[in-house]
Amino acid sequence: MKLPESTQHRYIPNAEQDVKEMLAVIGVDSIDRLFDSIPDDVKLEQLLDIPGPWSEIEARRWFRELAAKNKSAVDHLSFLGGGSYAHFQPACVDQLLLRAEFLTSYTPYQPEVSQGTLQSIFEYQTHQCLLTGLDVANASLYDGSTALCEAVLLAERVVKNRTKIVIGKSVHPQYTETVRTYIQNLGYEVVEVGWTKDGRIDTKALHSACTDDVFAVAVQSPNFLGVLEDYDAIRAIADGVGAVKIAVITEATSLGIVSPPGAHGFDICVGEGQGWGIPTQFGGPYVGFMVVRDALKRHMPGRLVGETVDVDGRRAYVLTLATREQHIRRGKATSNICTNEALFALAANIYLSLMGKEGLREVATQCLHKAAYLRDKLSAIATVTIAFSGPVYNEFVVRTPFPAREILLDLEHEKILGGIPLGQFYRGHENDFLVAVTELHSREQLDRYAVVLSAAISRERR
Repeated sequence: MKLPESTQHRYIPNAEQDVKEMLAVIGVDSIDRLFDSIPDDVKLEQLLDIPGPWSEIEARRWFRELAAKNKSAVDHLSFLGGGSYAHFQPACVDQLLLRAEFLTSYTPYQPEVSQGTLQSIFEYQTHQCLLTGLDVANASLYDGSTALCEAVLLAERVVKNRTKIVIGKSVHPQYTETVRTYIQNLGYEVVEVGWTKDGRIDTKALHSACTDDVFAVAVQSPNFLGVLEDYDAIRAIADGVGAVKIAVITEATSLGIVSPPGAHGFDICVGEGQGWGIPTQFGGPYVGFMVVRDALKRHMPGRLVGETVDVDGRRAYVLTLATREQHIRRGKATSNICTNEALFALAANIYLSLMGKEGLREVATQCLHKAAYLRDKLSAIATVTIAFSGPVYNEFVVRTPFPAREILLDLEHEKILGGIPLGQFYRGHENDFLVAVTELHSREQLDRYAVVLSAAISRERR
């Protein structure tokens, strides 16, 4: 289909004469011939019904007007969580990302010109090992959900000839769905295990699910309900069948205060590093991480950076292990993962370096105490129930007699993003919603949330 002349603009570099010359070289009389393999009934035969064509000035004006309709944490008091958290980002993080040493986040194939990037990745890996209590970290992965997928595939490489992966139902539901997508044609089965009234995984059901054909057990802590899991009980059950133990963490700041999975005998820790100083931005892009015990390091996907010395004995950094298909023969590659989020890994590294051990503990302590404060305030409201009794970090589930979506809509009218309705993920939980608190919330804001929620419930009762 030939576009009208008015639609040609500077973002399409090929002039009409250029197109004709290229078609002549390949022996095709029209661009349409290049798409003959596509059925006619799925081809778009007319222009899209969109405004324009516009100049760049007009286009920018239209997008600004469109963006102004968004409801964001800037304009609203936000208590959203569920894998994406509003934490403080020091102002210098963004500025340091612009330094020439880190001008590109592309793979540092040439260490001679990539020492800044390599050093940052090495330091980022070191932070992860210290925080998770495990031995070896890779350069980073795409995000938390795909990091879990890579952990599952790693586990299958280690424990061969088994077909099942057991995942807690309280693992982030979107993470679990991503795993299902990854393995749907590989012959593996996902077995989900639910929770008890305290919000922790049902250990009796877990024990029953852990049969001899299970190669891995994956749990999240704090889980998607906000509850901290009992790592030791889960480890004992998984060890009973020789399964690889995978810990999932979506709220990275919890590692500032919560006992790490490596201290409880877990083999792999994966998750999302967004909480390490990366702002919320409609779900991404973010930065996935993976840390394993030493025996599993050669099964890791992606790449990792190591420290060495150059010919003059000076400290230098290089790619030490790179097991993806771009570096070795495809048959020996551990993964075809090609994306490591080096720029956001750098941002996380800067944040962790600036905060230090005491700063991270302070952030985590504030999250813990402020969540406990709001939990107590909401518990005092008539007809409000804290759905699960287990210990929490900075998230918890609130239950009212009314549909969560209606309650949250009332809060939204008061410029409060009150939480995430759980009915979209779990049947039978239509009256439940997940509330997240971080160090950015003040006492006055927490008090206001309780007042507005109480008023919303009163209106529903009428």
